[in-house]
Amino acid sequence: MQFKERLLLENQAWLATMQERDPEFFARLDKGQSPEALWLGCSDSRVPAEQLCNASPGDLFVHRNVANIAATEEAGFMSALEYAVSALKVPYIVVCGHEGCGGVGAACAGKPSGMSHVDAHLKPLVALYEQSKDALTGPDDKARVNDMVRRNVEAQVNKLAGLDLIKNAEQPPTVLGLVYALDRGHLDFVCEVAPGQAAAA
Repeated sequence: MQFKERLLLENQAWLATMQERDPEFFARLDKGQSPEALWLGCSDSRVPAEQLCNASPGDLFVHRNVANIAATEEAGFMSALEYAVSALKVPYIVVCGHEGCGGVGAACAGKPSGMSHVDAHLKPLVALYEQSKDALTGPDDKARVNDMVRRNVEAQVNKLAGLDLIKNAEQPPTVLGLVYALDRGHLDFVCEVAPGQAAAA
């Protein structure tokens, strides 16, 4: 079976399941959205925001990119952030990294990936690695990359919490940092910055 046909068949199976569980589910979704959080996650296919949080459609407003970077110079990211904060008035922003992140590993490698857009996107993370590399802990490269994953989450949380768009919002959101452990399926809390609070340490 081709990929396209499989996608459509899986959609029909999901549709049937959802209608059986809750006949009014899609009618409610059609009336609008009121998500509780903007989720900034990694594009990695193994880290699906809704599934790992056991969330339903409508619960999360999701933006994903390589290595979950708050790419404030990119219109795509900023439009999602602005809409979430100003229009949807989400009470939370979640930055979720994951252990074994290939983007973080590439930033730690110290050499270009050969993919120009990826390298440009990872520049802020490379700079963060250069500032942090002497403080990274762990017995091997894997552990040090995972340490850097946490530091990246903290940096993105602090970056977001410091934006005027966030601080001056009608309802400023709390910014949370989490890390997902691929090998255990577990979310770990990293940091939190509430409205009016100083950046996380």
